[in-house]
Amino acid sequence: MQLFLLRSIGLESSIRTSVLLCLCFFLVAPSWAQTSQLVGRVMDQTEKQPIEYATVALFRSQDSSMVSGTVTSGEGRFKLEKLPAGSYYLVVQFMGFLPTKADNIHLSRNQQQDVGTLFLSASQVLLNELKVSGQKATVYHQVDKQVYNAAQFQTAAGGTGIDVLRNMPSVTVDAQGQISLRGTTGFVVYLNGKPIQSDAAQVLGQIPANAIENIEVITSPSAKYDPDGKAGIINITTKAGAANGLTLLVNGQVGLPSVQDYNNAEKPQRYGADATLSFRSRKWDVSLGGSYLRGDVAGRRVGDVNTTIGTRYTHFPSVGERSFDKYNGALRSAVTYTLSPTHTFQAGIYHSIRTEYRLADIFYTNRTTDLATGQLISRSNYFNSNLVKRHGSFTIANLDYIHTFHNQSTLTASTLYERDDLSGFTRNRNLPAPGSEVLLQYTETTTDRPLSGYRFKLDYATKLRGGKLEAGYQYRYHSDNGYFQYRERNLDDTGFTPYPEFSGNVDLENQIQSIYTQYGKKKEKLTYAAGLRYESSTRHLTIRQEEPLLLRLSNLFPSAQVLYELNDHWQLKAGYSRRIQRTNNFELNPLPEREHSETLEQGDPNLLPEFINLQEVGVIHPFKQGSLFLTYYHQGIKNPINRVNQVYADTILSRIYTNAGQARRIGMEAGLDVQATPWWKLYVGSNVYDYTIRGSLFNNQVQVNNGSLVYSLNLNQTFKLSPTLTLQSGLNYLSARATAQGEDSRFYSPNLSLKKQFMNGRLAATFQWQHMDLGLLNANEQRITTRGRDFYTTTNYIYEVDVLMLNLSYNLNPLNKKVRFTESEFGEKEF
Repeated sequence: MQLFLLRSIGLESSIRTSVLLCLCFFLVAPSWAQTSQLVGRVMDQTEKQPIEYATVALFRSQDSSMVSGTVTSGEGRFKLEKLPAGSYYLVVQFMGFLPTKADNIHLSRNQQQDVGTLFLSASQVLLNELKVSGQKATVYHQVDKQVYNAAQFQTAAGGTGIDVLRNMPSVTVDAQGQISLRGTTGFVVYLNGKPIQSDAAQVLGQIPANAIENIEVITSPSAKYDPDGKAGIINITTKAGAANGLTLLVNGQVGLPSVQDYNNAEKPQRYGADATLSFRSRKWDVSLGGSYLRGDVAGRRVGDVNTTIGTRYTHFPSVGERSFDKYNGALRSAVTYTLSPTHTFQAGIYHSIRTEYRLADIFYTNRTTDLATGQLISRSNYFNSNLVKRHGSFTIANLDYIHTFHNQSTLTASTLYERDDLSGFTRNRNLPAPGSEVLLQYTETTTDRPLSGYRFKLDYATKLRGGKLEAGYQYRYHSDNGYFQYRERNLDDTGFTPYPEFSGNVDLENQIQSIYTQYGKKKEKLTYAAGLRYESSTRHLTIRQEEPLLLRLSNLFPSAQVLYELNDHWQLKAGYSRRIQRTNNFELNPLPEREHSETLEQGDPNLLPEFINLQEVGVIHPFKQGSLFLTYYHQGIKNPINRVNQVYADTILSRIYTNAGQARRIGMEAGLDVQATPWWKLYVGSNVYDYTIRGSLFNNQVQVNNGSLVYSLNLNQTFKLSPTLTLQSGLNYLSARATAQGEDSRFYSPNLSLKKQFMNGRLAATFQWQHMDLGLLNANEQRITTRGRDFYTTTNYIYEVDVLMLNLSYNLNPLNKKVRFTESEFGEKEF
């Protein structure tokens, strides 16, 4: 039996012995009566994760002759059947790990004996590295992904998943909190292997950084994954108990008073806490999690806009506050019950409440002139107070059943149901000056949107000819019945006047059915996988009881991945995947919303989804002190969706979503993780790509031909000052980049943290200095510019710098295992 999965580091296990054992599995033929069974499980000693395709061999104690053998399943389980009564010992091996042995196994006739969990430790090369550094490696490489150890980024302690994610080499987070993978926001978040339909920033913003074990970046997903996400998948694995008994992790954080003053109406508040309580026994694995985070952000914005309508030229610069008040609270529970080695049940419930206020108090100076004569037509100064509220309540439940057959094949049935209630408003008040009671204009947009959705999956996996064959079916349904109302109150009116053309119901239904098959195998130094997914989808959009708009799609999504080991220190990999970036409700909603005094925002109900072809090829170089990888990638994008501007009125731009021809992204990403000295650990991740977009906007009225070379750098250094004291510095840098109608400026953020451990590591205190600036660096700010034939707009967003935080963390027991918390499937994407 060939090994299928291979750890990318620590490649010092005995290959020769494993091959001999595999050959013996087919040659040994016992001649006596075979009636008993032996079952057990194999796990990684460090990660407390199951190991798939570990080699399990059973030997007779009397003469050390081999009696039987097998390899472990995806859950790390194994079963040896039709065994004669007698005394035996087990030997378990897997490449990259030291072999382990279980002695004194005595089988009676017709007995089924469970030897329990057998743990494998990392091989000597890896152990030597860990002994030097005192830390786990930051990154591990597998055939289709890179796995990053979240605990290595202490500058993110007390924050959220976004703070951890910003350290990945191909990931960037800009000043608006927008997350990009390889230069695009189009990627899907998975939580412990389960796909989440929600917006990435909203999901990651609710997961405490302290609860995250690993982040897996899957840039060339296989056919067994949903094809959603043009850049790939980011899978978050969270923590739970490592051993039987009770486990508790508690974290708390508080923000110190602000160093910089942005003349905001209120001082920002920052504090929070999270906890994970787990109980594990032989059959039960129960985890409870809760978190609350108040994470305000102070800031301001400086803008400059001009429009031209005929000979009428209007120029209106602006300056003022732009701040956020953010409240996040969540409760999670997950239960796994192992009825027997063949029957496993998993259930989870998730409930959260999220509220966010964004205040933009902006002072405008308007001037309108006649371009033909140069005469001043009008001038006006006014103050715009813009308050946006977004509120969401999310309740989700899931139930999974896993059946393991006698031949180690598995059948998994999964269901998920979600019910969400989203609401909010956008209020714009125009006044002669700040604090004035004289009302020039007052507009309000309100939103009330109940959402519901469910997902059903069947997945089957079995061993076939030394490899693994997988197949499955999935049905997804999502409904969104929203009511949007736009009202306006002018001058001394006491009531609001509704605008029917900007108000009404928008009802959306999505139904997606898909089937897939995939085969993977390891043959000597070559590991490969190939698959095909077929998908049929229907989008049903109804606006104000009008004739429904239907979009039916039928598509194939092929995939392939290859990993070839040149030797113990060099590996080559390649991958291909066809993807789809679906339109979300916000992009489809045609009812305008007065997002700002100068902006009217709306979607396009006729938008088409984007289709993407992803190709990549790379090299991996693991060495004693760390690892290095380089990956070249290409993304070809059909129907790219862009948010673009056009003139609506002399002081208002209409911001809409539209498809724009073709786009292409060619890039190279690299990562270096090295323990340079016993006291200095260096991690560097970078990404460079060339982006071009060509097409037309507004029914061929505007031609688009833009592009730029974009690069990013994520740098992290850890200095071990003493056995219990570490200093870590970080830098996240993103260069300027082109958009359909303009460009976004560079953005960067330096960070520093100092961590002190007490009570043998159970208690830790971390002091953080976020967005270091000292009035010298212009950190944590970004300028966004767009232009057209009849308009120009540029806005500099300036957010709080020199943020000081203190975090405390207490571990009752080590926390190293996945817990499969349920997360939002639909609603948070629309928050």
